[in-house]
Amino acid sequence: MRRIPPLLLLAGPGVLFILVTLLLPLLAIFMFSFWRTASYELYPDWNLDNYHVLFTEAAYRTFLLRSALSAVVTSLLCLLYAWPVAYFIARHGGRYRLLLVLLLAAPFFTGVILRIAALQGIFGPGGLINMALGIFGMPPIAALMYTPLAATIGHVYLFVPFMVTAIYLSLVNFNFDLLETAKINGAGPWRAFVEVTWPLNWIGTAIGLALVFIPCLASAVTPRFLGGPSATSFGMSLGQQFGETGTWALGSAMGVVLFAFSLLVLAVMGFTVNLKRSGFTGMGAR
Repeated sequence: MRRIPPLLLLAGPGVLFILVTLLLPLLAIFMFSFWRTASYELYPDWNLDNYHVLFTEAAYRTFLLRSALSAVVTSLLCLLYAWPVAYFIARHGGRYRLLLVLLLAAPFFTGVILRIAALQGIFGPGGLINMALGIFGMPPIAALMYTPLAATIGHVYLFVPFMVTAIYLSLVNFNFDLLETAKINGAGPWRAFVEVTWPLNWIGTAIGLALVFIPCLASAVTPRFLGGPSATSFGMSLGQQFGETGTWALGSAMGVVLFAFSLLVLAVMGFTVNLKRSGFTGMGAR
């Protein structure tokens, strides 16, 4: 009897798990996107009607563009915040670097709903900020709640730890002596950052952007609780297809479009990464 290779025994359960929990559901969603739904039932009537609806009805285009714009703004804000924080931890954190990184994960000790509810308690009409303004006789700030601005603040709050962690993991192996060499050769701090630190750590930035952009693009909970009607997202509409309206076929088509958009973003980010310049020493970079 032929023996099963040990590597196959080790990898087999993981491969089976990915196949059953990831690939098969994605294949099912792709297949359902070409069916039709009637009275909460799926019928294998193969057609492109669901995609025709998505690309011809203005509401779905608006939701997708609004979600993409929100994801871009959130990614840029997270990037502006994360770089100084990650740089400080990597260069000046010393023996406390691990502790500081672990503190970034502290918000994840609670659920998403609880964190969003905490933001409602701060920004809401009866929240801490507006209560403090009322004490001083000032009118409440309506833009702090149930607006696209509130949804963006919520997205930044939820996803910025991903960006900080990705950039930090890139910087932790960066040789900061290169910056001193650049200064000796006449480069100022900003030029040294732009020409040395940024390009050599772009892979961490690219990973951070992907980790923020993609979940923000599909976000449904944050716009629902913080954004209000004017911040209805593609993810919210997608969730409604599988819930209130029961139009699973249309929801499946929306999921395929969202997945394809995410793959496009990953491909673009992948093309911008130079493994050799980033210090990658694998076989493919020799």
